[in-house]
Amino acid sequence: MSEPLKLGWEEWVSLPDLGLPALKAKVDTGAKTSALHASDIEPFGAASRPKVRFLMHPIPSRPELAIACSAPVVDRREVTSSNGEAELRYVIETRMRVDGREWPVELTLSDRGAMQYRMLLGRQAFSENVIVSPNESFCQPRLDYDVYSSSKVREVAPDRALRIAVLSRETMSYSTRRIVEEGEQRGHTVEVIDTLRCYMTLNAMAPDIHYDGKRLPRYDAVIPRIGASITPYGTAIIRQFETIGTWCINGSAGITASRDKLHAHQVLARQKIGMPTTAFAASPKDTGNLMELVGSAPLIVKLLESTQGKGVVLAETKKAAESVITAFRGLSANFLVQQFVKEAAGEDIRCLVMDGKVVASIKRTGAPGDFRSNLHLGGQAAPVRITKTERETAQRAAKAFGLGLAGVDLLRAADGPKVLEVNSSPGLEGVEKASGKDIAGMLYDMIEKRARPVPVRKARRSRKSA
Repeated sequence: MSEPLKLGWEEWVSLPDLGLPALKAKVDTGAKTSALHASDIEPFGAASRPKVRFLMHPIPSRPELAIACSAPVVDRREVTSSNGEAELRYVIETRMRVDGREWPVELTLSDRGAMQYRMLLGRQAFSENVIVSPNESFCQPRLDYDVYSSSKVREVAPDRALRIAVLSRETMSYSTRRIVEEGEQRGHTVEVIDTLRCYMTLNAMAPDIHYDGKRLPRYDAVIPRIGASITPYGTAIIRQFETIGTWCINGSAGITASRDKLHAHQVLARQKIGMPTTAFAASPKDTGNLMELVGSAPLIVKLLESTQGKGVVLAETKKAAESVITAFRGLSANFLVQQFVKEAAGEDIRCLVMDGKVVASIKRTGAPGDFRSNLHLGGQAAPVRITKTERETAQRAAKAFGLGLAGVDLLRAADGPKVLEVNSSPGLEGVEKASGKDIAGMLYDMIEKRARPVPVRKARRSRKSA
């Protein structure tokens, strides 16, 4: 057996599973249970596997420094404080490390913001091989709060459980199911929220989002899967999440711009990103000039809010183009006239861009006799190797809209890649099956990386006045 570990009435400890590498704790043999400071305590997860998340302020003199922690709940226990007040507290179990030795301890969560010590160690936290000397302090090596101001805090951050919202009306779609399954497999709590059942409180001091009669909790991330038919309301909900301060994989501005074909092509043009020559006009008197600007037939006539290849027509001749345009105008529909890239031969490339990088690319080929390559219309997909120029074009296009996850559709033209569309809610099924890559897993890699604690910058010293 190793030598007994000697503790004084105050010691430095670390809780590695909570991402707390240095804590000053008070050792109190008169107390039975141990306590850890926690604010914004919030339970989450399934009833069979409850979890709790909270904010921890490890440095008493730095209340602005908060570390987000989460842990499984092992119990809820009534604890009587030193002033005689009883409180029902969540109880978690986590590893405690002192001078290279570690063992599990149970901690009750309570607001100790007014206390000098953020952690209290009671009798139950001590193993048989621990000796407490109440007349001594810091019998074990001292730690330093500087670890919270160092980039090392990212390296030691634990893989904590996250609470993630998926905004989707299609709970049984492949993409939504994969996102939920992958998240739960990693120990996260993933909640699918019907976008149209959300409603908002517009308040300068306390903006909120409600769902089924209750205020939605705080999420670590929101994954929008907004259908084209509900874009205005869906982006309004995302703006509300952004107002609250929740990180959304794709922002409201990027989704709005990408959904409007005219707006999207203006964004691409402003960034000098290659695309088929495109023209737009409101007056029927400009039909002839509109077609001349794009070039000779065949031409593509496309509704501004078309999706999955619907509302996209190939006009083989000038007369056919005029007929289609007349029909669209008769329906009071807004549309674009676009150059047809013949050399693409009914094929396009879908590049999936995540966190600024192309993580997968597939070639989509249209069904026999169809110039559209959308998989929803019977197209086929296969993995493809893209060029450096195509990769850079896809990445620039996603960046132009500020999207963390985007499907960028390219045509291989004689003078270089042309961006057809930037999809802010790309489907995962076609890309995963064709490329063989775990796209949902990559998505969570990005989310987990983003959710890790951020090192706190040291405040600059103010110059003394002369």
